[in-house]
Amino acid sequence: MLLEGSCHCGSVHFTVNSAQPYPFNRCYCSICRKTAGGGGYAINLGADYETLKVEGEDSIRVYQARIKNPDTGEIEESSARRHFCKNCGSALWVWDPRWPELVHPFASVIDTDLPVPPEHTHMMLDSMAAWVEPAFSPEDQQYTDYPKESLAQWHQRLGLEA
Repeated sequence: MLLEGSCHCGSVHFTVNSAQPYPFNRCYCSICRKTAGGGGYAINLGADYETLKVEGEDSIRVYQARIKNPDTGEIEESSARRHFCKNCGSALWVWDPRWPELVHPFASVIDTDLPVPPEHTHMMLDSMAAWVEPAFSPEDQQYTDYPKESLAQWHQRLGLEA
């Protein structure tokens, strides 16, 4: 599915092809919550990095979160690169060199009508802010950390690949 996205102020527009366009995976980690906001969680989609076409690249900045290494306790820079508009602050997409073929646009900046997911996965619930009251449906999956299946596996399991 071809996705079209843009920032709030219109400085950045992009298109990307996605085989995983269902916005089902709600991440409550402090990084997503604080950089992408919205209900206390953020939703990323899965897309093919090689198909990403961007207008307004001069308005894009990149943030690499500082995270604690669970083994050493040291604070390190994440390899994931969170792209955002320098003018309005809209979170656009995440790209990580560990998986260079993938890009994860935030559902909140996609202008294309996205399909409604039949269930949701709530992840990183141990990082959820105390004020957040998640809306769990009976079929939803809940994880204190990362889910057992990837974006692609979720779409495959439900027969929803575009």
